[in-house]
Amino acid sequence: MGHKSFIFVAVLLLVIVAGGASVYAYDSSNADRIAEGVTVAGVSVGGLGTEEARAKLQREVAAPLDRPLIVRHAKKRFTLSAEDARVNADVGGMIDEALRRSRDGNIFSRVARDATGGKADIEVSPRITYSKPALATLVKRVQKGVDRPARDADISFPSFEQIPEQDGVKVKTGRLQAKAGAAMTQTGDRTLRVPTKTIEPEVTRDELAEKYPVVLVADRSSFQLRLYRNLKLEKEYTVAVGAVGFDTPAGLYHIQNKAVDPAWNVPDSDWAGSLAGTVVPGGVAENPLKERWLGIYNGAGIHGTDDVASLGSAASHGCIRMAIPDVIELYDQVEVQTPIYIA
Repeated sequence: MGHKSFIFVAVLLLVIVAGGASVYAYDSSNADRIAEGVTVAGVSVGGLGTEEARAKLQREVAAPLDRPLIVRHAKKRFTLSAEDARVNADVGGMIDEALRRSRDGNIFSRVARDATGGKADIEVSPRITYSKPALATLVKRVQKGVDRPARDADISFPSFEQIPEQDGVKVKTGRLQAKAGAAMTQTGDRTLRVPTKTIEPEVTRDELAEKYPVVLVADRSSFQLRLYRNLKLEKEYTVAVGAVGFDTPAGLYHIQNKAVDPAWNVPDSDWAGSLAGTVVPGGVAENPLKERWLGIYNGAGIHGTDDVASLGSAASHGCIRMAIPDVIELYDQVEVQTPIYIA
């Protein structure tokens, strides 16, 4: 090799060595710097040193996680504190991953990227943990506080107070669990609305009115027999009820049978005197049932009477007595199986 060729090669080697050293030095100077274009948990940390990036994540990711999770339904509010939920953001682990991925590739590709202002386009996912049992306990608290069974329309006897139907509410626990879990790892709004579904009642007022088109309520204390149609009071009648020892049976019954000019099957009792155990045909003066009969229970029923002075008192042997015009009027409005509540 000639003298000049040797010098050329030597110079070339020096240039290469010097260049390599410069590349190495430049790359080493960025060893603690996160590449441009890197985001961690949605926060841009590109171009920052690890300590700067750590402080930024602590401020923008970890600190907001200290706020409680709030779940609302109407005026009710349920809270889970970050402490009870044991929320933790692994800031160090996220920074380490961001730096490691910034250093991926070979030294020349890194230097070329950094020297020319290129971006790494790296997204580091959040590393945020929380207690799933604590979240499950919150969901149970919400369920207990919000769930409400549907209420069927009903009638309260003897007042005939009508209880309206009411929709029920049921928490969608699976959806709430998912929404709350997602909120635990978010730095934004941590207030949720409870997802619910409506539970419809099985019986509505309209259905109740269809079930009870006509209802009778006998109030023994006030000596009133009330006729309700479509759940509305249509008429009140003054009646007589059973005397002491011959009480008209109390409770909910149904009209069992009906008859015009009914025969009277006289009970075999001492109070019946010479008629005890006999049958008195309908339409005769000796028959006290008078004109109409609506059987209720065990020989007791509603019938007419010509002893109008007894109305408004406890005077019968268990039946409900009505004035004859009243019982005729009532008879045509009441079918067999019509409910009657005797209070």
